[in-house]
Amino acid sequence: MVLTTSSMLPLGTPLPVAAMQAGLRPVTGGPFDSAALLGRPVLVLFLCPHCPFVKHVEGELTRLQNDLGGQANLIGVCSNSTVSHPQDGPAGMAAQAQACHWTFPYLQDPEQNVARVFQAACTPDPFLFDAEHRLAYRGQLDGSRPGDGTACHGRDLRAALAALLEGRPVPEPQRPAIGCNIKWHDS
Repeated sequence: MVLTTSSMLPLGTPLPVAAMQAGLRPVTGGPFDSAALLGRPVLVLFLCPHCPFVKHVEGELTRLQNDLGGQANLIGVCSNSTVSHPQDGPAGMAAQAQACHWTFPYLQDPEQNVARVFQAACTPDPFLFDAEHRLAYRGQLDGSRPGDGTACHGRDLRAALAALLEGRPVPEPQRPAIGCNIKWHDS
């Protein structure tokens, strides 16, 4: 594991729908459906089954999914190389989604093109787009970390979501996510 911070993609960046349609393969929760995203915020989460930072936030992601009740779209993406990390392939992703009771689409990015477009750097790496699908928040779920004795509550991400849903500006500052580096294919 290489501890990595998110790249902090510029706010206002549009949701890369074309890259997502071309590059993502369904594992659980159905295929990527851009039509289903219209008019609602979209939260794209770069995840994987093996990362201790993702394991730390799994319960909060399940709570968040349940609390949102369809007010926003959640999409999980796993971009890790399955050559170096076979546990992050479709079988591992499906097992993780089932164990966590995730119903949101959890999609594989086998060529890692979607991760490159997002400039995703770590897992977890959240990107929250507003209802017009412009990046409004990118950064940590909250300040908790694996092994620090603090449970994940998602305070930072939840504040950003609440602001979007209530038509308010997203709170500042936005702090980078911290996690395991994305496992890139050997070049």
